[in-house]
Amino acid sequence: MFITDDNKKTFKAIILLDEMINGSHPFKTIDNGDDKVLEPLFIELMSKGYVQTSGANYQITAKGQDVYNVFMKRYTEYLKVYDIFSFVDLEKGEFAFARYFDFDSDDAWANFTKDERFDDLRIAVAMFKKIDPAEIVFMSFINENRFDTSATGWQMDLVSDNSWKEIEEICSTAIKPDEVGEDAMLDMISQGSELMIKLLEEEKEQEQNNNTGSGSETVVEEETVQYYEPYYDPYYVSPVWLLPLFLW
Repeated sequence: MFITDDNKKTFKAIILLDEMINGSHPFKTIDNGDDKVLEPLFIELMSKGYVQTSGANYQITAKGQDVYNVFMKRYTEYLKVYDIFSFVDLEKGEFAFARYFDFDSDDAWANFTKDERFDDLRIAVAMFKKIDPAEIVFMSFINENRFDTSATGWQMDLVSDNSWKEIEEICSTAIKPDEVGEDAMLDMISQGSELMIKLLEEEKEQEQNNNTGSGSETVVEEETVQYYEPYYDPYYVSPVWLLPLFLW
């Protein structure tokens, strides 16, 4: 089993904290309508000090904000470091992202990535680096706005088992490191890391060309690339993944 009860609580809590921080939906302690199904989770979050009550509403605490900040650092790294392994041609050792800047529209890029020769290697890379694969899939769901808190009845969707069963199924059926082989995994991760840093450099160069240019952009570019240089080591895992989130 890839997704545990603690996983489920953690992922649900992240969605709630995100809505409390970035959304406009007030979570009330009484007369809470559709939010009633979330009450057990709010009670547990409050008992552990992640949320508190403020008048008739639940409110995030500094402890809850700290957890959310750690998660967002992981999510940022997921988008920059791990998403690059979404579309890999294992036979040719090619990455779809190597041609990312060749496309003028999101639709054209999406059509290119639908090619059957591309496999999703994100779970294999996560498992190789001892990162929870369920969290990687959860992040991909967030990136796809699968937890849309503006949709009617989203609360019931969050507490139902549908999303978590789907995450479990994705983890179970995904390509695993032993199917690829250690040498091939090391090669793919090394190639992906080099490509990731190259894309970061190209992205910053494009941003610099689009700006008037005060000289500060070059400093930002160098700092960004230096931050990700440890990923040249295929075994490297950022310390942010080692920090605990919620302590259930």
